[in-house]
Amino acid sequence: MSYTAESISVLKGLEPVRHRPGMYTRTDCPLHIIQEAIDNAADEALGGYCKHILVTLHADNSVSIQDDGRGIPVEMHPVEKVPTVEVVFTQLHAGAKFDKADGRSAYRFSGGLHGVGVSVTNALSTRLEVEVTRDGGRHQIAFSGGTVIEALQRLGDAPKKASGTRVRAWPDAQFFDTASIPASELERLLRSKAVLLPGLEISLTIENGTTTSWCFANGMQQYLAEQIDGELTAPIFTAENYAQAGDENFPLGSGAAWALCWSAEGNLARESYVNLIPTPAGGTHETGLRQAAFDAVRSFAEHRALLPKGVKLAAEDVFSRASYVLAARVLDPSFQGQTKERLNSRDAVALVSRMVRDPLELWLNEHPDAAKKIAELAIRAAQARSRAGQKVEKRKQSGVAILPGKLSDCQSEDIRRNEIFLVEGDSAGGSAKSGRDKELQAILPLRGKVLNTWEVDAGSLFANREVHDIAVALGIDPHPAQAPASVLDNLRYGKVVIMTDADVDGSHIRVLLCTLFYRHFPRLIELGHLYFAQPPLYRLDVPGHGKNRPPRKLYALDNAEREAMIDRLRLEGVKPDAIAISRFKGLGEMNPEQLWETTMSPDTRRLMRIRQPGADDATPVMNMLMAKNESAGRRAWMEANGALIGAEI
Repeated sequence: MSYTAESISVLKGLEPVRHRPGMYTRTDCPLHIIQEAIDNAADEALGGYCKHILVTLHADNSVSIQDDGRGIPVEMHPVEKVPTVEVVFTQLHAGAKFDKADGRSAYRFSGGLHGVGVSVTNALSTRLEVEVTRDGGRHQIAFSGGTVIEALQRLGDAPKKASGTRVRAWPDAQFFDTASIPASELERLLRSKAVLLPGLEISLTIENGTTTSWCFANGMQQYLAEQIDGELTAPIFTAENYAQAGDENFPLGSGAAWALCWSAEGNLARESYVNLIPTPAGGTHETGLRQAAFDAVRSFAEHRALLPKGVKLAAEDVFSRASYVLAARVLDPSFQGQTKERLNSRDAVALVSRMVRDPLELWLNEHPDAAKKIAELAIRAAQARSRAGQKVEKRKQSGVAILPGKLSDCQSEDIRRNEIFLVEGDSAGGSAKSGRDKELQAILPLRGKVLNTWEVDAGSLFANREVHDIAVALGIDPHPAQAPASVLDNLRYGKVVIMTDADVDGSHIRVLLCTLFYRHFPRLIELGHLYFAQPPLYRLDVPGHGKNRPPRKLYALDNAEREAMIDRLRLEGVKPDAIAISRFKGLGEMNPEQLWETTMSPDTRRLMRIRQPGADDATPVMNMLMAKNESAGRRAWMEANGALIGAEI
């Protein structure tokens, strides 16, 4: 097969979105592409320019979003030489959201900072209509599949003070598992916008059906109270705190608003947002809230001498019965994936923690009776955790196995919190030992590549020293896939984390360890205890510029993330030539602080959970990949799937 210049495809405009929609949005249903248009209207409300948002779910599965904001500009764009509204809907990296230097910008704390937004909505719709009212006129433009099919035209006059935007989109069913939009999820999304923007009126109309409207004068407190079904231990604490001018640590206006409460029983209600964008998978802003609550409650309990002798509070003791609504404002947020379901920005931990702790600590001291009940709730949780740890200790003492000498064990014996890192090499193991949290994290260095155990009988498994040490450190024995969950009763760690270099050799070791666990310890995977660490491949040293831009060190997981970071920094005004990029040859090159920050800290790391296949048994594939006599099958499989593997790498 020839490999020439004609072999290279160049996707222009919105073609990449239509070619691989999963890289830009969720493909289970069109809700997320509709959310992009709703977010634009909500950003107008955030800036104080919009009071009403009307959403209509039409019978033909199209959705229209109408706001009374300023209206998207319709004049010719000075660079692109086409109407500005056309640029907004046809260019991936276009919009006012990149103009964040202006402290008065409506989009300074917008969630849509990936630079895709409604252009993705346009690309994945069979038809999209935009009607803009501003400057005394009504204008309309229409698209199909990201391409203009009806040029911008003036429909008529409008009152001079009238303004707003109306977008109607018909999602293209070929890109989604289902073309219908779940009304309940859309309703929940719109309600959350009303909660986070007090005074904004949002309406949802189901065509040929009902109309529901929301407007919260006292948003978060009212909303959280409605979500909790158990009796509250203390009143809901609602407040907000944002960085002021002259703050040396955080940009002007960044911070958080929150509603926080505790209950002894019943369902918990936990929702978080970043710049109005829902983050159902949580992230670093939730970590900051958790840290602030822990510090404040622990400080109160210690100051009032409430802690019984021998009881040591942990963050999960304080936060296990907490319910909250958290809305963070973060400049330049970094999300996991284009759907923005989890916040990855490391500085959000310190930002939210600092903004919440002092107001919460003051509130606790102003409400001592309520604060005492919260502290007692945390103390009971700590005592229950301690009793569970003692049970584990008794089971451990009943065994006769001696822990491997190279294992650096953790101090805690609560397997729900404990973690063990299986680390490639003594050098990386040394850094991991120095940088770890000794309370919760154990380190087991592995010398060289582990034995391929796919065809090793369980009775001969412990003849290999590395496999023997892993099994003894974990506290469990080999078992078949049909074994009961009780085979993990003596498991000593809740998380087993494989931590290897981000290179080919590291990948090989991960495969060998996964083979060991899948073949001989399958219940460990099935019950969700096995993880991959994801150490970065690159470090980017970014020079400081401006008052609020100190020098930064950023870490990129792979080539794609490195390029995405460089693109984002370029949009911030950082010249690519000024960025110093270094590549880690292995974990051993990282000092303990770097390894902790990037790969081991629960607040900033990224772990990948290893799961069992669903209904399909993976044994035939594993046998083809790992059995000694399957070399011909492996070669044929690699020839057929090599391009897929390269794309994933």
